[in-house]
Amino acid sequence: MADKIEKASESRKGFFKEFVDFLQTFGVIGLAIGFVIGLASGNLVSSLVKDLINPLIGLVLPGDLSTLGYSTNATLSGKQVTFAYGDFISSIINFLVIALVVFIAYKQLKKMGLARV
Repeated sequence: MADKIEKASESRKGFFKEFVDFLQTFGVIGLAIGFVIGLASGNLVSSLVKDLINPLIGLVLPGDLSTLGYSTNATLSGKQVTFAYGDFISSIINFLVIALVVFIAYKQLKKMGLARV
């Protein structure tokens, strides 16, 4: 009976060790950390675009960028349809800012010899 308990304990240690080896081999922990930092950075950039860049563009354009759109009446149903292109432009600006930040971070990591091509 003690032999069975010892084998079960060894298999648990073996499974845990395999799991830790898997995480280290494939860099899953670093990937998870990068994901969390990227998520926080994405929220930061979204706020930058929404709260600073859009109002600056709104100084030049009539109204806020997020409210820009084109409304028309549908021919068959007679309902009003709005194409909100202002939100789309905001999303493009958001993407470009994130891409620029990633590019700058990559260049710095490459300069330090930490990024692989």
